Amino acid sequence: MSELAEIKKSLFYRLLEDAGRVFIHIRPSMELEIGRRGLLGEELKSGITLVFNSHMNFDWGDYGIEATLVFGSTPEKCFIPAEAIDAVYSPELKVQLLMEQDDGSSVKNNWPAAGGMKKAPESSPVKTREEGNVIEVDFHRRKDN
Repeated sequence: MSELAEIKKSLFYRLLEDAGRVFIHIRPSMELEIGRRGLLGEELKSGITLVFNSHMNFDWGDYGIEATLVFGSTPEKCFIPAEAIDAVYSPELKVQLLMEQDDGSSVKNNWPAAGGMKKAPESSPVKTREEGNVIEVDFHRRKDN
């Protein structure tokens, strides 16, 4: 396992332990398997964000995460390669790890809402959009830091 994969895995489990759930964003990859469902629509270009919680049964092995995830009411056997994970995030803890792509781009700023998180503090880069169930995160570095 690469050093970066170890960092992702370590942060993933730490956030899962501390917050009870963790979000990961996966970019499209030839090794990514999402059962028969696969990636749909915009996910084919921008990837998919998945949420793992401490009650789920999954295994993060040497190469990635194996799990049966439910989409709607359909369970799908999945394999998420560690290299395809380009963000690990916890809205509750306001922690994020982003990996820059080879072309210099990073994850699009659309994250599912944190359960119960209605409004972010003014100084936070997290902005809540009222009309939907989406938290937008500004992943750009702040100039005052």
